Amino acid sequence: MVRIQEPNRFPKGHKAIKKPRFKNQMRRTGQYLKTISVLLCIVAASLSLPCDIFCESPDPHAGVRQQMVERQLKVRDISDPKVLEVMGTVKRHLFVSSKYASQAYADHPLPIGEGQTISQPYIVALMTQILDVQPGEKVLEIGTGSGYQAAVLSYFTDQVCSIEIRKGLAEQATERLKALGYKSVRVKHGDGYFGWPEYAPYDAIIVTAAANHVAPPLLDQLKMGGRLLIPLGSTTYYQTLTKITKTPKGNEVDHLLGVVFVPMVGEILGQ
Repeated sequence: MVRIQEPNRFPKGHKAIKKPRFKNQMRRTGQYLKTISVLLCIVAASLSLPCDIFCESPDPHAGVRQQMVERQLKVRDISDPKVLEVMGTVKRHLFVSSKYASQAYADHPLPIGEGQTISQPYIVALMTQILDVQPGEKVLEIGTGSGYQAAVLSYFTDQVCSIEIRKGLAEQATERLKALGYKSVRVKHGDGYFGWPEYAPYDAIIVTAAANHVAPPLLDQLKMGGRLLIPLGSTTYYQTLTKITKTPKGNEVDHLLGVVFVPMVGEILGQ
């Protein structure tokens, strides 16, 4: 049998070209991206922003959330760019049970337990827009619920205080907000009728439950020039979203639109 000798692959004196070491390059790229992610988290922390803005993997709910912004908010009267941006950022599906996660961005309230609800996205956006919180202002929320409204407000100021009368909801909201990176939000278990004197006065107070009158302690804890937003009226049927601005000449009252909220409970029922 004749053995045919294969010719040399490369001419004499010619050096073979080495293939790129893709694995090493990919490893270096991965390390580089990880470093960038850590740096972004540090920046987020320095700005008092939730780290998950930069650090989490792509959100499968992002598309639905943007549809909510486009189809429920922009087409109505939500025009504040910051409000629209924040509503498109906060992961509402993480503020409801997994049972309702698929409905988190729908145009209606959802149950969160103990007979309470998380308001529809439009109402949260509207109340946020009306309150017009500026950086550095101190805000008090009456009715923490799931913590969603407090999370939204935390993008406007790093001084958000929230009170929840139901201990179970207060504890859940506290754990949820911390887990999601909203560490600047203070949550207290207590009766919102009496406000939170420790951190008063407040530039803005938002009440997320229906009341038939405004609790005097809340007005007392409102800074001069501050505003209070509350669903005021019958706690059984409908209320009027009402904005009260505290001025040296007295309180200026603006009746805005009809709404339906779950009733405020506690001391207010004995008045």
